[in-house]
Amino acid sequence: MQTRKLGYTDLNLTTVGLGTWAMGGPWQYGWGPQDDDEAIAAILAALDAGINWIDTAAVYGLGHSEELVGKALKQTGHKPLIATKCGLLWNEKKEKVSCLKKESIRAECDASLKRLGVEVIDLYQMHWPEPDEDVEEAWEEMARLADEGKVRYLGVSNFSVGQIERVRNIYPVASLQPPYSMLHREAEAELLEYCAQLDIGVVAYSPMQRGLLTGKFSQERLAGLALDDHRRRSPDFHGPRFSETLKLVEQLKRIAERRGRTVAQLAISWVLRRPEVTAAIVGARRPEQILETARACGWKLSKSDIGEIEQLLAEYERRLGGK
Repeated sequence: MQTRKLGYTDLNLTTVGLGTWAMGGPWQYGWGPQDDDEAIAAILAALDAGINWIDTAAVYGLGHSEELVGKALKQTGHKPLIATKCGLLWNEKKEKVSCLKKESIRAECDASLKRLGVEVIDLYQMHWPEPDEDVEEAWEEMARLADEGKVRYLGVSNFSVGQIERVRNIYPVASLQPPYSMLHREAEAELLEYCAQLDIGVVAYSPMQRGLLTGKFSQERLAGLALDDHRRRSPDFHGPRFSETLKLVEQLKRIAERRGRTVAQLAISWVLRRPEVTAAIVGARRPEQILETARACGWKLSKSDIGEIEQLLAEYERRLGGK
């Protein structure tokens, strides 16, 4: 499996990492019901396939995703790198609550260590920079956790350049986790170049755009999503944007099939074409999903394929601009 060095750190990540957001089961941003045994099987399959790191978060499934990772680690001899996140709590309605107070950050870290069953977290990330006025307080506490050896490196998620600037002089920023896919390219504006200049690793999330770029979505599948699946509320899954995306995917499928690949592998490889991107977080709920997408690790798109994809994406944006 191909690996890339994460920023200034000594962590070498396989270019595809396993994301566990969808495994957590129902909550405000859940993906509908999930079978725990199937989720654990997916984690084990990822590790057996050679993926060497797992990304999770305390809030995924309200602690449940971390618990599943912990259970899986007890069933394998693999020792993957573990990345998790802090700064999001939840209430009795299973709704997320942002909190960056130092006491909360420390309590979250201890709880994550316990759920995961590990002695140290390899990459500890601030999930969202909210509330804005408490960002520095949280980062200072995360730095203390690093100094104490509870975590190895600190990262940020969903941060702007300005927000990274605010924290990096307090303690080094090892990585940024931004959303990045063919459908959402905002990170290209300044974040990728900025991170490259400062030797900050980039771990892209949602490269398959929550399933839209897998080639397996349709109007029928959308209608069949669980009523509590958060994708029902996403603009990407509504109106002209959704129907135009389905047309785009059919066009992408032809490129993928010419190479003996799937659309999901194409979408991941496209994100990894950028040298600033260390790795992509690839979510899975079942073993067969991660076994498919793991094959994107090490696949390099040709210049002609990239050029053809760019044309398709430009046409896609033009069509949406008129709707």
